[in-house]
Amino acid sequence: MELSLVITVFNEEQNIKPLLESVRAALKDFSYEVIVVDDGSRDKTAAEVRHHADAHVKLISLYRNYGQTAAMAAGIDAASGTYIVTLDGDLQNDPKDIPRMLEYLKREDLDVVVGNRRHRKDKALLRKFPSRVANWIIRNATGVHLHDYGCTLKVFRSDIAKQLDLHGELHRFIPVLLVLLGARIGEMDVLHHARVHGKSKYGLGRTLRVMSDLVLMVFLQKYFRRPMHLFGSTGIISLVCGTVITSYLLYLKFMGQSIGSHPLVFAGGVLIVLGIHLIIFGLLFEVIMRTYYGSQNKKIYTIREIFTKTS
Repeated sequence: MELSLVITVFNEEQNIKPLLESVRAALKDFSYEVIVVDDGSRDKTAAEVRHHADAHVKLISLYRNYGQTAAMAAGIDAASGTYIVTLDGDLQNDPKDIPRMLEYLKREDLDVVVGNRRHRKDKALLRKFPSRVANWIIRNATGVHLHDYGCTLKVFRSDIAKQLDLHGELHRFIPVLLVLLGARIGEMDVLHHARVHGKSKYGLGRTLRVMSDLVLMVFLQKYFRRPMHLFGSTGIISLVCGTVITSYLLYLKFMGQSIGSHPLVFAGGVLIVLGIHLIIFGLLFEVIMRTYYGSQNKKIYTIREIFTKTS
């Protein structure tokens, strides 16, 4: 099996038939499977998949709506192809891009090719503007320089896709997770179509969730394996500032001034206590991380390839 397509759907009954038809037309020269993950749809999406499925199609129905990240993880876990492709089920991604992306991945010896919806066919206020804001913030906060983090259309080597630790709503941060794994990432302009059937599940509200997830991603990217560098450094700065303030107040006291009502008394005490707590938290998190890696025999690195020359 060369390709495994993972398509997550939620209330997309009208899109299933044209979606499967477009996949068959685009991949007629490949050996492939289509894994449709129904994320708890409340309409006839699952029935439509069963009705229009052929031998290439596998339907995975989840008990309830867990969200796109969980549905994508379920599809990737079930995939058996050498390469895994993820795409939306709303007909906005075009399967005709998949052969080009796969060829680019092979030619450049990449681990992942990410789609860039350069000419998006979405509403400017509800989709394009929030997406651009989120892309700009993610790009600058993480240092992962891509144009479009939200495009679901991606082509992965199977081994790297199955190492993704997807949970929460981290599907939009897959490129950042891939960088943490040391993956080689390429980007390619892809087609994008306006939604014809069904309702969009995205909007301004998702921008706030992106921002909260971004805090987690920055922590995972910079401090997950060395939490003491965050908590310890911040704690030392706080402790030093508190000590300087307290020393200044003691100097004033020594000079005969009353400091009982001085506003810096509270600030100095809080900074010292906060600094001590942050340093203690850093030490505890370091112990937790060492236990996490040690007890589960996990490594803090990812091996891309091991080569031995045979005679």
